[in-house]
Amino acid sequence: MRRFAFTIGLLLSFALSAAAHYVGAPLFGPTAQFIISAVAIIFVAGFLGQATESVAHYAGERLGGFLNATFGNAAELIIAIFLVRDGLFEVVKASITGSIIGNMLLVLGLSVLLGGLKFKEQRFNLKLAGHNASLMTLAVIALFIPAAFSRSLTTREVAGVSIVVSILLIAAYLLWLYFSMVSHKKELEGGADREPEKPEEPKWPKGRSILYLLLATAMVAFESEWIVHTLEDFSRRFGLSELFVGAFLVAIVGNAAEHSAAVMLALKNRIGASVEIAIGSSLQIALFVAPALVLLSMLFGSTMDIVFTTHELLAIGVAALIAISISRDGSTNWYEGVLLLVVYAILGLVFFLV
Repeated sequence: MRRFAFTIGLLLSFALSAAAHYVGAPLFGPTAQFIISAVAIIFVAGFLGQATESVAHYAGERLGGFLNATFGNAAELIIAIFLVRDGLFEVVKASITGSIIGNMLLVLGLSVLLGGLKFKEQRFNLKLAGHNASLMTLAVIALFIPAAFSRSLTTREVAGVSIVVSILLIAAYLLWLYFSMVSHKKELEGGADREPEKPEEPKWPKGRSILYLLLATAMVAFESEWIVHTLEDFSRRFGLSELFVGAFLVAIVGNAAEHSAAVMLALKNRIGASVEIAIGSSLQIALFVAPALVLLSMLFGSTMDIVFTTHELLAIGVAALIAISISRDGSTNWYEGVLLLVVYAILGLVFFLV
């Protein structure tokens, strides 16, 4: 019954969103279009999360978590590509910031809190926690250095630095994938979660899971373009800054897939998979998606630099600090989830007021 209701909600919201986009005013104003698109993309992201979880069952724990994070980031990536095409670089950077802190604080916080309320303590691979901490530190350093020296460089030099840093980060991320999934796969898989209470069968057969994954990704692409067209009018109408719209509204909507998948896995005593989705998704955004957007922007005729504002850098740095502090011992409890959510609420408040 619940699955039937979700399917009806998915189809109706997607159809209504398409109608709002193509019909437009006077039947659907900018605010109505944004709200309808936001609701629809949450349903679509939920569908994407279910499809990736089903595919993950056949792919294994670590590869499954990687696939979940990757396809969960599809919404944010596609939204960002359309924003880059339209030259809205500040909104792109704000959405990147929101994606990083949203995954590290909101997604991980909810997973740790709800999983911790059901299980007193949950454990995951300690070596993986250490490597994640190092990679988060690299991401912070790579974003801080260009911003710190940007005022001493010309516009052309900043663009050049951004391109070189982006290439280095992508290389580091690809090497990390090889390290974690090939050369040191066994070391990083061992000692993760305890077995879930009841082994569960995937929702769909392997072939259908892959088909639904591709279908959900295509639906995300359409919804992403539709919601981007509403952002400027919506933020102007309510007096919202690009920083808040990008860092919180776009990021929360785009993170819907990670929210659902990570929390469900934590409730099944699979906190290692939840950490893989939440932290892995943040790392993927910082080390691959953001640099890739810099390189893609060159195709649209104007290079986006990798220089973030002071507010964005502080938010990323604070999120990384608390996430490293909580995850470095390879265990979690519900109170650590509370700490992550408190930091997220504080950042949300100041971003709204800025």
